[in-house]
Amino acid sequence: MPFLYLKGFAMGSADVVPGVSGGTMALILGIYSRLVFGIKSVDLKAIRHFFSLNLVEMFDRIHWKFLISVFLGGISAVFFFTRVVSLPVLMHTHPEGIYGLFFGLITGSILLLLKAIGDVGWREVFTVVAGAAIGIRIVTLVPTETPETTLFVFLSGSLSITAMVLPGISGSFILLILRKYEYILGNIALLGTERTMEAMSVLIPFGFGMVVGLVLFVRLLSWLIKRYHILTLCLLVGFMAGSLYVIWPYQEREYDEIADAQVLPLDHPRVQELRARQQEGKEPERRRPEYWELGPVVNPGVPPPDQKVEVVHVRRRMTSSSPYWPDWTAPSRDERLRKGAQSLYGGVGTMLIGFLLVGWLGRLSRSKDPHGTGLP
Repeated sequence: MPFLYLKGFAMGSADVVPGVSGGTMALILGIYSRLVFGIKSVDLKAIRHFFSLNLVEMFDRIHWKFLISVFLGGISAVFFFTRVVSLPVLMHTHPEGIYGLFFGLITGSILLLLKAIGDVGWREVFTVVAGAAIGIRIVTLVPTETPETTLFVFLSGSLSITAMVLPGISGSFILLILRKYEYILGNIALLGTERTMEAMSVLIPFGFGMVVGLVLFVRLLSWLIKRYHILTLCLLVGFMAGSLYVIWPYQEREYDEIADAQVLPLDHPRVQELRARQQEGKEPERRRPEYWELGPVVNPGVPPPDQKVEVVHVRRRMTSSSPYWPDWTAPSRDERLRKGAQSLYGGVGTMLIGFLLVGWLGRLSRSKDPHGTGLP
């Protein structure tokens, strides 16, 4: 049980980082098939038992110990890496180190899984190549404008949860492609305000879409695992290999900046904090996923206690990235590296850590899964 909690924690930490999939981490940790069949066990019969208050029959039917352990671990990770140690912030401020770690983890796990597959023929090779091609195509799609109708929000929920289950494909990245990442997060932020009902009109169809997508796709995936488990594993390995295109730590990344201006009183805590930073000569941290800038006083003709100031809240969302090969001979002169040699060797170091860590993670799995594949 503690190991399952830790594996759920690792999956949750992966889902926090756009471009990295919790499904990838489940495959690395050897619990992928258990996750798929565990989700599948929550079927219509189990739901009927729940509403009929036949709780004993319901718990006999579903893999509740596994699902609860993994779920609690995942929720803990999301809380920890967004509230305590913010991975989204580190991803913007130290991208080479964060992406380097995941690149090492994924590369090591691909080699581990290929070794577990053993002898391969043309079908297995073709499946890996096809999976990699599909993965690269998906992660390099360009975001486009999309409608905000109830039907499209429902479809966005279905597609994003499907991507979260697949290794190598990030659900948050799919939402970014569909131009619904900011839209969904924005409506979540409205919960508890006077616009709660407006937010619920978006989040309810999105949630239903996630449930429908999860139920339908997991059934298809479990069928493939049962009947074509080696080819399914090869396809998933291909997806993981394709994701390396955007996980490579040395990328030229492009961002959309969404700015919201608001007028606040001069004695507002946010204004006081920004003015203090300004007096200390500190610039806004523009590499963070969101930051605030202090604008001009909007009513300079009134006494200071009654003055109001414009404050701009800027949110940055990555829209595309292009990998590059850094200048290994003179990293300090490579303008693409934010901190020169420190960025270069930081990425290399975390890649090695991730590569070595996957061996240790594999050992945690081999006691129950001697092949380390997470498949039956």
